[in-house]
Amino acid sequence: MAFGKSRKPKLLERDALFDYAVKTLGSRALSIGEIKEKLRVRASDVADVDGVLSSLKQYGYLNDRHLADAYAASRRDNQSLGSMRVLRDLRTRRVPSTVAEQAVKQAFTGLDEVALIESYLERKYRNTNLRDYLQEEKHLASAYRKLRTAGYSTGNAIKVLKRYAARAEELDGLEDAGPEE
Repeated sequence: MAFGKSRKPKLLERDALFDYAVKTLGSRALSIGEIKEKLRVRASDVADVDGVLSSLKQYGYLNDRHLADAYAASRRDNQSLGSMRVLRDLRTRRVPSTVAEQAVKQAFTGLDEVALIESYLERKYRNTNLRDYLQEEKHLASAYRKLRTAGYSTGNAIKVLKRYAARAEELDGLEDAGPEE
């Protein structure tokens, strides 16, 4: 095979396509949309894809609700991400919007975003004295960008960062910006 040329995947009949799907799902949980795309690329007959998906659902190998619930809880607990980031990631993984929104709402109900932000900052800057480090504007701006990328609302991110800022009064007007997506 020459460098730079891509190889076309071997096309599979229905039974082999099902086996491929089970093997693929065994290595990583995928949404229905993700596995559907993988199957379309490998199917010798695109009409087989819906039948394979139906079988996978029937056997319990595919369930976007369970995937979204587990994913949202995992990203919240293990990576300390905010609700907006988790929702965006679920949509990227082709989980239907209503399912993704319900999973995120359930995962973040009853949690204090300010406490989550504080936990996130402690984790990201665990070997750093935040009070001293965030006195510099460039570090404060960097921390703010990290919080926004992690999916936390503008208002709460600024509320927490004001505790560390050298000139916290300059952040007062920004705090009321509220949540953004």
